Amino acid sequence: MDGPTIAMHESLPAGLVARVHRLVATATAVDGVAPLSEHVLLHLRLGGEGPDRHLLVTAGPDVAGYAHLDPTDQVAGPAVEVVVHPAHRGRGIGRRLVAAAARHAPDGRLRVWAHGDHPAARAVAARLGLHEVRRLEQWRRPLGGPLPPAPVPAGIVVRAFRPGTDDDAWLALNARAFAGHPEQGAWTARDLHLRTAESWFDPDGFLLAEEDGRLVGFHWTKVHGGPVGGGPVGGGPVDDGPVDDGATGHGHDPIGEVYVLGVDPAAQGRGLGRLLTLAGLERLRSLGLPQAMLYVESDNHAARATYRTLGFTHWGSDVMFSHHPKSG
Repeated sequence: MDGPTIAMHESLPAGLVARVHRLVATATAVDGVAPLSEHVLLHLRLGGEGPDRHLLVTAGPDVAGYAHLDPTDQVAGPAVEVVVHPAHRGRGIGRRLVAAAARHAPDGRLRVWAHGDHPAARAVAARLGLHEVRRLEQWRRPLGGPLPPAPVPAGIVVRAFRPGTDDDAWLALNARAFAGHPEQGAWTARDLHLRTAESWFDPDGFLLAEEDGRLVGFHWTKVHGGPVGGGPVGGGPVDDGPVDDGATGHGHDPIGEVYVLGVDPAAQGRGLGRLLTLAGLERLRSLGLPQAMLYVESDNHAARATYRTLGFTHWGSDVMFSHHPKSG
């Protein structure tokens, strides 16, 4: 076989994990966007719930390329995320990692995320016969000016999340709010606790809407990037899961995020989404952050229209490509 060897690991020792994090930091600094998602870096650092596969290409002291294969979704199919060291690009490493991931996928199906919709990733997808099936857009807005008012519906109380007390109620609400979402709606207690244990977590930035003692909506904000004003934000050193999970650099200045926003379907149509969005943005603005970001599905036209009225504009996209062996 020509070119460097691809090694497959079911788990990685700490030394290799650190080298992959350095690779992620380098790629992020060059590309301006994180090549791996939050949950992948959590699995890389803490271990996943299923049979993850780690594919590595090494070149001397460098990890020249890395792919994370998650084969656990039997409905949608296995998913892979790939990063290639900038100094080793243009040598077919990305294409070979994706092809190797397909060989290790249980039934040959494969979904491939391209964070930032990088042209090189599109070229790899085209060569391998992959087709775009999903687009996740990142939108941003400045926080320097005043925010529009948002009336609080009668009977609604907005308060902070209470770790250990609100966990079960929030998980049930999250499942209702995202019943049709391919990832968010399936969150377990472990998914929640992994994130509330992260250094960026701040319960005061996790806002809940409550009515008659029942949770009906929430806005979980996040702060990531470098420290604001030379000091920590949100009560401790902050990091961005997609960029570094506390192990590598960020590649951007401090920014607030509409991390997860959800409303109980039974409570929709009452302005809770707008209320919670603005309450979270006000919280982020109070921390001195210059701007906020969020992710939204490209086909969620109602949400995109709402965010546009709140001053958000499109900034970038993550694209998922797919291949099914029966369809070529």
